[in-house]
Amino acid sequence: MNLSRKIFVGAALASLLLGGCTSKVTEQDQYSGFLPNYNNLQEVTTTSGEKAMRWVSPSWNPNAYDTVVFDKLQLYPAPQPNERVNRQTLSELQVYMTQQAVGVLNQKYRVVTNTQFVPKGSRTLILRAAITGVNAENEGMKWYEVIPVAAVVGGVSAATGHRDQNTTLFIEAELIDTQYNQTVAKVVRKVFGGTLENASQKITANDFKAAIGKLTSDLQAFIR
Repeated sequence: MNLSRKIFVGAALASLLLGGCTSKVTEQDQYSGFLPNYNNLQEVTTTSGEKAMRWVSPSWNPNAYDTVVFDKLQLYPAPQPNERVNRQTLSELQVYMTQQAVGVLNQKYRVVTNTQFVPKGSRTLILRAAITGVNAENEGMKWYEVIPVAAVVGGVSAATGHRDQNTTLFIEAELIDTQYNQTVAKVVRKVFGGTLENASQKITANDFKAAIGKLTSDLQAFIR
């Protein structure tokens, strides 16, 4: 095989393999149905440098409100724990993320758990948010694997569960202006946690602590 032929084959193989790398944002077929609609979502880079699908009303002004109604992150749809993600992990994620969100919101707004606790005359937002999935997916091929032998070995490793896996947490949320009963912001986000050694290792809440920290800082920047 001449040099030009080798370069062509190598480029084609690289394109094929690297094209399958893990997506940094939630794909449309992964939308849960938690939000009323997913219209106008655009890929953005958040303050922390992460990717998200988001829409924000042109009229959005975080200083126009003084109260947020938020009880807790929901688990949507109804959780179905399995051998890798048990109910305890889901509950720990729900509690921890709720605490983090309330902590940030409390820095700027009065936070109440129900609309019946909203003081008369308040300018109010409702925050609806949910964990819509917890997953682990094989890491994409590395550049140094894009040669015939390594590619074959890599494929076998992935099939037998030996490839490293990225833990992923899926979040969907919206902010609703109660005066006009209209959504003023919505986001669909894929959060990357720690790396697991293989497809047998269990996923824990601790795998996402650092990533949730970035999520929290982005919320803080959004309402600043």
